[in-house]
Amino acid sequence: MMRYLLVIAVTLALSACVRVVPDMRPQTPVAMPPGTVSSAAFAPVSRGLKITELGIGADDAGTALVSFLESCPAILRREDQSGLTFADDWRPACEAAATWPVSDARRFFASYFETARVGDGAAFATGYYEPEIRGSRTRAPGYDVPVYAMPPELVRAWPDDMPASERSGRPPLGRYDASGRFVQFHDRTAIELGALEGRGLEIAWAADPVELFFLQIQGSGLLRLPDGSLMRIGYAGQNGREYVGIGRVMRERGLIGEGTDYATSMQGIMAFIRDNPAQGRDIMRLNKSWIFFRELNSDGPLGSLGVPVRREASVAVDPNFVPYGAPVFLDMERDEADGLWIAQDTGGAIKGTNRFDTFWGNGGDAREIAGSMSASGTALVLLPVGTLDRLETRR
Repeated sequence: MMRYLLVIAVTLALSACVRVVPDMRPQTPVAMPPGTVSSAAFAPVSRGLKITELGIGADDAGTALVSFLESCPAILRREDQSGLTFADDWRPACEAAATWPVSDARRFFASYFETARVGDGAAFATGYYEPEIRGSRTRAPGYDVPVYAMPPELVRAWPDDMPASERSGRPPLGRYDASGRFVQFHDRTAIELGALEGRGLEIAWAADPVELFFLQIQGSGLLRLPDGSLMRIGYAGQNGREYVGIGRVMRERGLIGEGTDYATSMQGIMAFIRDNPAQGRDIMRLNKSWIFFRELNSDGPLGSLGVPVRREASVAVDPNFVPYGAPVFLDMERDEADGLWIAQDTGGAIKGTNRFDTFWGNGGDAREIAGSMSASGTALVLLPVGTLDRLETRR
């Protein structure tokens, strides 16, 4: 996530496509939990307020318009997993956005969109950000923690001993061993002990294994190089092994939280690991998942839509319930999260109706805001004008 170090209150478990969301905040139930329905196409969808009644600020609308326009090429070529829209539904708004003045962005959204409430609209939002850690492009004193690229032998295939009747969906990730048998890929412990070393897969070297661990949880971030320059790295793949949220494990073991010296926060988790390095290493290794990276030349981390995510404009969603590229209006207990966001990302913990993860960029304030973001409220999804008429006819 990806996601980098921050004061995160203990969240949901993850895996992700472009970034990963840590299991470190208490899970707050939403109106329609994952599993109730498979997508928004099977959920109650009703009309919300008129966009002119939402009180959207000019700056908020302008930022959202820029991000929406960046999303348009991807929106127009993707199939909407939510079942709410077709690619051509977005064409009028995308064509207009190309020349629409940012200063008049509120009128753009009011002209081309209508609001929809999915389920009862009850929403839950967390936050993520782009961490910065110390790193080097080459191995050097003080920089000896490898940042690996995707190994070419990591592939998807069906194990020989899996009956054909059980082979559905995508095959699992793994590798072929020396005997030609398809097996699980190396887990975190094996990789840390050198399973991939000496093969030239290192794209960089980090200074601190704890910082790299949490950067992997976020899924992308910045390496501050010895000369002061920055190297942006993003999610390239995952080893296919189980993700374990260590915050939850540590809480259950009584290592953090009430009655201990360590808060149930990212700071508390990291403090315990640093104060107890051997035990901390073993705890981190409980998370068998390992994230591989690639260098990014974009001016921001890439979301799962394939465009850079932007501070206070991009939000991660479950694409089964919110179309990628759709504007989303949030009204949350935390005022910082109020306003228009554009759905440009997703995450393994971002599942179900009205579950959102707001993006806060990089830097100290981003870490603080994202780390403490855990809020309930309401959400409206903005759909192209005419979408609701069609949905009502279809139902």
